[in-house]
Order: sequence, then C-alpha cells, then structure tokens
Amino acid sequence: MPSSVESLISVLESYRGRDKVIRTLCYGSQLVGGVLARKRSQSSVGKRLLLFSAQLSHCRTTLRLFDDLSMLAYSTSYGLGASEEDGLVRWMSILMNIADQMYYPCEHIAWAADAELINTRSDRWWALSTGLWGLSLVLGILRSIRSIQILRRRVQRCGSSADSSGERAALRKQVRGEVLGVLGGLSDLSNAVHWMPPGFLWAGRFPPWLVGLMGTASSLIGLLQMSSSDQGA
Repeated sequence: MPSSVESLISVLESYRGRDKVIRTLCYGSQLVGGVLARKRSQSSVGKRLLLFSAQLSHCRTTLRLFDDLSMLAYSTSYGLGASEEDGLVRWMSILMNIADQMYYPCEHIAWAADAELINTRSDRWWALSTGLWGLSLVLGILRSIRSIQILRRRVQRCGSSADSSGERAALRKQVRGEVLGVLGGLSDLSNAVHWMPPGFLWAGRFPPWLVGLMGTASSLIGLLQMSSSDQGA
C-alpha cells in the first residue's frame, strides 16, 4: 500500500485527524460549490457541493457533542498555567480555555433547539456560541503574536556556537508555527464575524465561496500544523 494512503488512513483513525479532514472537505466543497453556483446559477454540481458541505458541517456539530469532557480535561491539566514563563501568554491561555469550555454547551443547546429536542430559540444560542468562538480566536491570535515576540528575542540572544545554531533553528520553526496560527486564526475570525447577527461588522455579507475560501485556508494550515507536530514528536 502506498505510503500516502497509509498516512491518510493513520490520520483518519484519530478523532482529531478525522475532524480536520472533514473540515477541509466541508470548506473545500463550499468553496468550489460557491464558485460554480456564482458562475452558473443553475449549476447542479455547485448546488450539490453546497449541500454536501452543509451535511459535513452538521456531522462536525454532532460529533462535538462529545468534546466537553476532553476540553475539560485539557483545561484542568493547564490549570492556571504555572509552567508558562510569560504572564500575558498565561492569562490569554486561561481566558481561551474558559471561552472554549463555554462554547460547547451553548452550541449543544442550539443544536438541540434546531433538532426540536428542546423548546427554545436556537438563534440566540448560535450567536452566543459564535461569539465565544470569535473571542477564543482573538485571544489565540494575540497569544501567538506575543509568543512570536518572545521567540524572536530568544533567537537574538542565541550565540554563534553549533549548539546555538540548532537552538535557533528550533526557535525559528516555532515562530513559523505561530505565524501560521495567526493566519489560520484570522481566516476563521473572518468567518466567525460573518456568522454573527446582522449589523455586526460584515456579518452575513460573505458569499458562500468566500466563506469556503477562508475556511479552506485555515483548515489546510491546521493540517500542516498537525503534520509538523506529528513529525516533531
């Protein structure tokens, strides 16, 4: 079996990897479907791709019903970030964890309301969950920017020895990872604003293909980061 197929199977066997693949397919289908539907309003292929994207999105939402405990375990293990050397990074990470933890139950309530399992309006809960996601993204972007500043200072302090050369390379790799994190976060944040209630910045103004483009960009960055972390492990 080709190594590329084996790598794909390995990714799909993990929940994290499968989610990233589904996410990429979801946004990629929306991008292509949106472009085709824009060029030809009667394009059946474009409409089918948009429907396929919507079904994958529903799939991811349903799977996230089981993410609360894993998020709680991560938040508990991080705690107050005693291992973090920088105070700003620590507090932004704590606030991110709180926002992420609150996001899941809000989305679950919205999902249950849409499924008519509970009697409540889903739109306010979708708006709240999207707002929490956006807050987490903003904090993540700011944390990455702060981390880049810290890492660059460390690079400048490195000497000229062979050991220092290896350390500089490792630090620069971390910087590239944080830069990718910023780019991915900005792409997702643009979509998060789009999904907010009308009247908030550019909420509701993105055509499907642009939502797909932003989501595809952030998804590919996520796959690249996951691949880099697996290779470094």
